[in-house]
Amino acid sequence: MKSKIITTSLLILFSTALNAKSSYNDWHYGHYVSKSHLHYIFNKVKRTSNVSQKALAKTFYFYEHNRYKKHLSKDFIAIADYTKVATQKRLYIINLHTGAVSRYYVAHGKNSGPKGGRVWRSSNVYGTNMTPYGFFKVGVKEGITYKKRHRYLPIEGLEWKNRNAKKREILLHTASYVANQGRSNGCFAILPQDRWRVFPRLKSALLYSYTGR
Repeated sequence: MKSKIITTSLLILFSTALNAKSSYNDWHYGHYVSKSHLHYIFNKVKRTSNVSQKALAKTFYFYEHNRYKKHLSKDFIAIADYTKVATQKRLYIINLHTGAVSRYYVAHGKNSGPKGGRVWRSSNVYGTNMTPYGFFKVGVKEGITYKKRHRYLPIEGLEWKNRNAKKREILLHTASYVANQGRSNGCFAILPQDRWRVFPRLKSALLYSYTGR
């Protein structure tokens, strides 16, 4: 009940700008959008996308209150909506200037749910091979994993509950098994061909791993 009240309050907060026109006129990237424009983008995405509204509200709320001190991307935020099945494109990348939403396939951890299914169990505990949950910041330095030669960006947990993301070696990486709804060891795995569109947009970006918790 408490969770429902909080979510409803967040939706009401952002919906106050539902019928207001954005006063944002500078479409150049690299600058933080105004608070009113952020609310405008939230309402636009809520109307036009099938991403979980609960996840959307939490993501915009966290971004609004942490974008400066966490040095988050000025241009994009992302939601991995793991309440949807792996056969769906469930990684949502939101353009904070235009409200455009791009969607991509993303794998979940092998112990979080069945192949091709959704996440039923999530954990931030080392060794569980489960999908982590909560808010993360994507790193900027690209690398290649030693054994499987996956291209990757590092992930940093932004909350106390997921602070051990680095210890778990949670990454945003490419993997060919994503094409067959394969599962990771807990990482956010995407199709290799999507790297060119995903990596540049998500450097320094807020990433919310939403598992229904």
